[in-house]
Amino acid sequence: MTKMIVPRDAELDHDFLGDPSDPLKQLLARALRGAIDMEFEQHVGAQRYERGESRVDHRNGTRTRRLDTRMGTVDLEIPRLRNGTYFPSFLERFGRVEQALTALIQEAVICGVATRKVRRLAEEMGIASFSKSRVSELCAELDEEAKAFRERPLTGNYPYLFLDAIFEKVRIHRTVVSQACVVAYGVREDGARELLGLDVVDTESEESWTTFLRSLRERGLNGVRLVITDAHGGLVKAVQTVLVGATWQRCKVHFMRNVLAHAPEACKKKLAAALSGIFAQPNQEAALTAFAAVREQFAPLCGKAMRILEDGLGDALSFMAFPREHWSRISSTNPIERMNLEIRRRTRSIGIFPNVASALRLISMILLEQTEEWQVGKRYMSAESMAQLQAGESG
Repeated sequence: MTKMIVPRDAELDHDFLGDPSDPLKQLLARALRGAIDMEFEQHVGAQRYERGESRVDHRNGTRTRRLDTRMGTVDLEIPRLRNGTYFPSFLERFGRVEQALTALIQEAVICGVATRKVRRLAEEMGIASFSKSRVSELCAELDEEAKAFRERPLTGNYPYLFLDAIFEKVRIHRTVVSQACVVAYGVREDGARELLGLDVVDTESEESWTTFLRSLRERGLNGVRLVITDAHGGLVKAVQTVLVGATWQRCKVHFMRNVLAHAPEACKKKLAAALSGIFAQPNQEAALTAFAAVREQFAPLCGKAMRILEDGLGDALSFMAFPREHWSRISSTNPIERMNLEIRRRTRSIGIFPNVASALRLISMILLEQTEEWQVGKRYMSAESMAQLQAGESG
């Protein structure tokens, strides 16, 4: 088993290549250096100075590769090979979001957007230069990759489709406005999930959602059985218009919050437990029976809440017509909410995007990175349960 090489104490200052008083940056530099050494040894088939039949090549010096991160700029020494080539496999993926973030900050400075504030943020990130030509090249490279990712053909069937929108502040014609980033995630028929599409639009309306969904259909979106969203009126109408034949699942989490929002404070705790009991039933028939008992108990004190519950319960129980193993994953938009939190975490430091292109670029890189992790990770839903779905069996 190959072990990670930890730099000797005498080499630490040279290896960290940064402010020795910054422990996080030092830790990042050490981790990256160790990962490079470990992967390089596996690539050549031997540790440093080791002789053996498994060795396929030899070191031939190093080259410096600059990596801009949110902890500052780290200069990495990439080993050279005598006969072949080597580049750390993890740096390409790791660098996408960091490059997009760096390009965004640099672009904001060059465009003169909140110059003093953005320069201070850039300095905190450790970005040392603001070459206009380099920024243009970097943005062009990222935009091309992001566009290819967003417009790639969709093949196969996607039985489950999740739709949602998040809002970011963007500067348009010297005015800061809120723009909706509409996002679509799908679960393929083999149980794997992926980002299907995203776009930045002026407002989350029926028209914008219809245009977005039609673009997905034109790229090959097919086989949608269930669409999971919140109860946004324009979104629901767009789904009914474009995805004819698909069932709509109203997010049960948002639905329960809506019901509770119209209940007296004194009733909310007991009502919340009763609502959870409805969704914990083994099938739709049992859930409707449980609802009848809840309505009888709470109608005298929570009349409006009970009317909202009755009107929307059928759509919130749609998931029960699908395999039981899938229920926890398709009954709400929580899977999307978790990704939205990650996007907001990565965009929080930006505050206001200098333009729509920069917002689309960074969010595309974040979701591309996530999709690649999903592709090599465990399937979101098992092959057996997906076969059950194709056979038309429910829970």
